[in-house]
Amino acid sequence: MKQILQNLSALAGVSLVTASGSLTAFAADAASSGEVSTGGAILSTFILPMVVLLFLYLLMIRPQQKQEKETRQMQESLQPGDEIVTRGGIVGLVLRVDENTKTVLIETGSNHVKIRVVRDAIIQNMTAEEAASAEKAKEAKAKQGGISLGKPKDE
Repeated sequence: MKQILQNLSALAGVSLVTASGSLTAFAADAASSGEVSTGGAILSTFILPMVVLLFLYLLMIRPQQKQEKETRQMQESLQPGDEIVTRGGIVGLVLRVDENTKTVLIETGSNHVKIRVVRDAIIQNMTAEEAASAEKAKEAKAKQGGISLGKPKDE
């Protein structure tokens, strides 16, 4: 009977009062049976936070770093004649890029107002995006080749 109560207390992980009046604890039962599982507990304690950090990096941090890198490359490759959009929503045409002060002179509106903005304030190069979308459309058309989506000529 005493052995059954000890096994039940070990399985349940709680203390039970045995017939002799002594308390048996889960840790005492595990230690008396020679089973010490501190390595597994430590390993399982660190695995979950590591997995969470890995997912955080893959889902949030890495895509943000990639987008920032692309924006920096776009800002560094600005040329006169590009149509850009600033963080403030100003749309303009690049007239001059000053590498020393890292500023860009843009022309906006029908009044040809000239504004000098910091290159970091530019978030979109519409000329480059239009060229890229036109290139993608050209490649998609070339992939289709002789495939016709309309009616056959025989009919």
